[in-house]
Amino acid sequence: MNYIEIIKNIDKGQENPKALVKTYGCQMNVRDSEKLLGMLRDMGYGVADDESDADLVIFNTCCVRENAENKLYGHLGNFKEKKRTNPHLKLVLCGCMMQQDSVLVRIKSTFPYVDVIFGTHNLYRFPELLHSNFETGQTIIDIWQEAREIVEDLPSKREYPFKGGVNIMYGCNNFCTYCIVPYVRGRERSRKPAEILAEVTEMAHDGVSEVTLLGQNVNSYEFGFAQLLHKVAEIDGIKRIRFTSSHPKDMSDEVIGAIRDLPKVCKHLHLPFQAGSSRVLEMMNRGHTKEWYMALIEKIRCEIPEIAITTDIMVGFPGESDEDFECTLDVVRHARFSGAFTFIYSRRIGTEADKMENQVPEEASGARFKRLVEEVNRIQLEDNLKKLGQVVTVLADTVGKNGVLSGRADDNALVHFEGAQGLIGQYVKVKILSAKTFYLQGEMV
Repeated sequence: MNYIEIIKNIDKGQENPKALVKTYGCQMNVRDSEKLLGMLRDMGYGVADDESDADLVIFNTCCVRENAENKLYGHLGNFKEKKRTNPHLKLVLCGCMMQQDSVLVRIKSTFPYVDVIFGTHNLYRFPELLHSNFETGQTIIDIWQEAREIVEDLPSKREYPFKGGVNIMYGCNNFCTYCIVPYVRGRERSRKPAEILAEVTEMAHDGVSEVTLLGQNVNSYEFGFAQLLHKVAEIDGIKRIRFTSSHPKDMSDEVIGAIRDLPKVCKHLHLPFQAGSSRVLEMMNRGHTKEWYMALIEKIRCEIPEIAITTDIMVGFPGESDEDFECTLDVVRHARFSGAFTFIYSRRIGTEADKMENQVPEEASGARFKRLVEEVNRIQLEDNLKKLGQVVTVLADTVGKNGVLSGRADDNALVHFEGAQGLIGQYVKVKILSAKTFYLQGEMV
């Protein structure tokens, strides 16, 4: 049975059913959710505003942090009564968590009312799996241990009509000792340049002007990431190009040059360093030292003085000492990041770090985390205050509850300003009048 036949044969139980997709984790998961929404649209589902309005709920899960898993379990517990009172309600789980055997055991034993479970490698089979559940009334579980192919041309329903993400590759080969991603997303697989360029071209024809190229490590794109940036920049209608995420060890001079030379490529780079101690970085299997990372930051800033660099930082990795943590603070002070995702190390079953001795006590990691956040925020506010009086170009994308518009500048800074709702999706010149730690405020000019 092909895709269209499956759609036609699904008996959804009632007219005009609605679906809700709840997404946890990274932009790769966000993009997967857009594909799920596209399939649901083709299957005749509308979009529900919340769980109480939904006939089908999908949880697209993340397993990078323990708190994301605990949130999911909490949500699932609430569905036992909902399923009892609404016989048509369907509950679907997918994403990274589902690739872990321990998670599947818990879900099957504790939440037997889940209807469909699938993982990260077979997203395109969702309509078929849902059809099987409707046909049999049984829980359908379909987990692949590795990707068998890259399926192109899946439907998609973007969150914004004027901007969107495009997967250029899947998986990761780095095997950082704390990270579960290579085990749940698989090894690196790059899409062909022609397929990517065709998708971006179609998006531009549909009105998309800002595109974000997505991958666990875009710098290791098989067919040359710098060359891909140049090709995407040639597409008419595309005004801004972003990408995430980059691994420092694979950041080439060619990619730095592309960011510098291509006006469409935003002057923002997310470059995770995780820890400032070379000893800890070696235990993490990051492939670089503190000194090497700092030299790379200096080279990038020399080539692109206006660039904003953001990062990921972890505290409490097994064996991390007070001296190691001081090295992390040293990197923060010298690199002066425009923002950072900060985390306390979270043990992940199946990773090398989970087996390491000298796990850092919660009290010590919590105290370090507090100091780290204070330092990151202090620097971010200082640098934001330097933007007072500047005029930046903002892509307006959101209307707040108070009617204030918000959007991102070229350097990814969040900017709030007053304006008409008709400006959503437009590029607006804004003069910065005030600055906070996490955002700027201004007026149109």
